Amino acid sequence: MRHKIALPSIVAASFAGAVMCAAPAAADAPEILGLQNKTLGFALTSTRWGIYETKDGKEECPNGFNAGPRDQFKALYPEGGTVEGTQLEREIAVRNPTEKEDRFPYNEIEGKIGIGLNLDGRAGAKDFTSPEGEKGIDNAFYRAIGCIRMFRGEASYAHFTELWVREFENNRILVELADVDSLTNDDHVVVNLYRGKDKLIMDVNGQKVMPGGSNRVDDRFSKKYTASLKGKIENGVLTTEPADIHWAWSSWYSDPYGYLFKQARLRVKLDPSGQTAEGLLGGYNDIDTFRQTLLRGYSTHHSGYGDMSQPSMSRALFRNADGIPGPDGKNTAISSSLVVKFTQVFIQHPDAKVAAAPPGAATSR
Repeated sequence: MRHKIALPSIVAASFAGAVMCAAPAAADAPEILGLQNKTLGFALTSTRWGIYETKDGKEECPNGFNAGPRDQFKALYPEGGTVEGTQLEREIAVRNPTEKEDRFPYNEIEGKIGIGLNLDGRAGAKDFTSPEGEKGIDNAFYRAIGCIRMFRGEASYAHFTELWVREFENNRILVELADVDSLTNDDHVVVNLYRGKDKLIMDVNGQKVMPGGSNRVDDRFSKKYTASLKGKIENGVLTTEPADIHWAWSSWYSDPYGYLFKQARLRVKLDPSGQTAEGLLGGYNDIDTFRQTLLRGYSTHHSGYGDMSQPSMSRALFRNADGIPGPDGKNTAISSSLVVKFTQVFIQHPDAKVAAAPPGAATSR
């Protein structure tokens, strides 16, 4: 069976060959383009949720895909009714999904293969195996949403994320590697995250992000998206230690929202020349933050294009939550992964602010 796998093959190859490949001699190492003062910058150019898919979906979704809001509405109100008793009642369920039980069957992922990272260092009964054979993959988010058409293949949400990362002002995520000695093996690097101000530079066809552009850090309105992670590079693969991060993301124009990932970490393959990087961001996705971001961007009308019933999906997220217990002991976050790609940019930091005398003030020599 021919499989469609979201994780880039270059990442898989790098992990499989990590043990066999020795670090090249310094004399043979390629020039790292864009490296300045041991610092290298990247901008996010592509992202989508880590969804493993087979061609017809029967392996992971043997019971089929889930019904969307339009089908559910017809089943709930076949005779119609008042606005308050139909449309408004359904919208209340979107925003408060746990107040009532779901009246519809919900299909979750039943396959054993999933894309993501081992977040807890264990291989549990509900964990997946990666397409490359790694055990203990934590991606309960995939289990909850993987049988919704909207998040699969080139469906509406999955398709538009490729556009939103380039077009929406809020979705400009910058990654800066500092204290870099080598892109092959380096025991200690610092990975800084920022939100950028500037658009990405595209090729003449508007299809590919070009490396070598510049992007300014927004240190005024986007400080919560700034983070510093400890990392290392082994055989060309950058990994970072777990840390809580805010990930800027809008699913509707430039609404300034985002996701909150608890215990997040990166694992990406670095191009030896420093021009590109691709791999995974994994962590525990805060459910309330995710839902609020989605609600602000996707109305019930738009959710219908990909058969995403937000009440049913929300219940599945809470049902599969596997991390970060709240005060009541219930988990508030769900393990997840994003497939990410980056292109090299020159990151420009704001100039240091210097106090100046007000206009007209007397000066002395």
